[in-house]
Amino acid sequence: MNRTPPTDPRAEGTGRRAVAEAHGIHKRYGPTVALDDARITVLAGESHALVGRNGAGKSTLVAILTGMQRPDRGVVLLDGEPAPAPADREAWQRRVACVYQQSTIIPDLTVAENLYVNRQPTVRGQVISWRRMRAAARELLGAWGVEVDVNMSAGRLTVEDAKMVEIARSISRGTRFIILDEPTAQLDSRAIDRLFTHVRRLQRAGITFLYISHHLEEVYAVCQAVTVFRDARWITTAPVGELGRTALVEAMTGGRGTAAVSGSGTARSQPVDAPVAVRVDRLSGPHFTDVSFTVRSGETVGLTGLAGSGSHQVAEALAGLYRPDSGRIEVLGRTTRPGSVPSALAAGVGCVPRDRHHEGLVPELSVAENAALSIMDRLGRLGVISRPARDAFARRTITGLDITTDGPDQPVKELSGGNQQKVVMGRALATDPAVLVLINPTAGVDVQSKRALLAVVDRARAAGRAALVVSDELADLRSCDRVLVMFNGSLAAEYAVGWTDEELVASIEGVGTGHD
Repeated sequence: MNRTPPTDPRAEGTGRRAVAEAHGIHKRYGPTVALDDARITVLAGESHALVGRNGAGKSTLVAILTGMQRPDRGVVLLDGEPAPAPADREAWQRRVACVYQQSTIIPDLTVAENLYVNRQPTVRGQVISWRRMRAAARELLGAWGVEVDVNMSAGRLTVEDAKMVEIARSISRGTRFIILDEPTAQLDSRAIDRLFTHVRRLQRAGITFLYISHHLEEVYAVCQAVTVFRDARWITTAPVGELGRTALVEAMTGGRGTAAVSGSGTARSQPVDAPVAVRVDRLSGPHFTDVSFTVRSGETVGLTGLAGSGSHQVAEALAGLYRPDSGRIEVLGRTTRPGSVPSALAAGVGCVPRDRHHEGLVPELSVAENAALSIMDRLGRLGVISRPARDAFARRTITGLDITTDGPDQPVKELSGGNQQKVVMGRALATDPAVLVLINPTAGVDVQSKRALLAVVDRARAAGRAALVVSDELADLRSCDRVLVMFNGSLAAEYAVGWTDEELVASIEGVGTGHD
């Protein structure tokens, strides 16, 4: 870490110092390049947006800027000085704080206790002074316009107030540089407006923010500068007012006019006369409202959207993993019971859930046991499972999906991520479903496994199955006959084969590019 960082041209002539700088940052995790010569400069008093698609390197940069990870190479400066040693957590906390999407508030403690956890004021250095702690908490929150009762249990705070308590806790440690990681993910529009009001007030008082969000309209609402990462590299930094929405989306996706094509490179004729395999009619719940669409036999439909768009929950409702408040789901003309996995299975739905570690696998069980979980009742008589029948099914699955394993008896936890996901796919196919629901089907797997898993989708289409592929990875959506986009809980757009990366990403992010 011996390079001299260049001067940011935005600072020249403004008199503003750099609060945080990272230059020439390289970071690898095994064969994965997380950051490749990445850089960013955040100037005092600004809200600086960091944007990029999944895998761009944003989370790795945050881990480095907060001292949770060390770069393999590069320079990190905070307030113009070299970053503290990794073990000096107190020094890091004085210089930078991160308010994550998942709250770090301890719900069983009071607001005051959360603000001063592990640093409570004491009497004679030994006994906690609860009176002084509550008085300090009231003074701190009052100074920053946070109107909550310091004596209340923090578990009763709204999401919005919990975030403000976290910010206030950081400020009380002396931090004047705060990273906001997807701060609006769980907020409604009014709470977002109030949060932005707080952010602007704190900026005027000298607090600097690094603002990370998938919602690009928020960048234009609250930030003054924006840095774009793509494929682990820095792409551009510019004042928000000088980078239009179209240019911003193009920077995130890699240029203008990148057209999506099918795996064969040619557009497919959609099965317009095929029977409707899935009918979703006016589905509503806490995460989505009035969602309706159909999927025909032999058709693959993509469903995409940001975290919080409702896309995952709609797919989970189709698979019986999520109970909507109202609406109807029909599979091959049969109405399924809301929130019932057995009903969805009986109707002909096979599902790859979004998190194989917590929803898709039983790690202590074997490959055979995991692959056959959905058909155990068919592999024996009188409630007794036939091991030869189970293992024979497992061998067919291993061969058909090219699973690299020592055999059916190998514990599934010993497989690579890609092979584990193939086992989950095998279980989804075990019931010979008419409908496949695949949620984040290639998440966390290697490139070769991604190709193999997406090839399964193509084979399902050729066999006349309907498939719903739910993902925000563009590669997962390229072979779909149609792509539906959800935004803020509603279906916002539909694209046929031939969409470009730029127009799809703009729709996903809720950005209209036609007026730039």
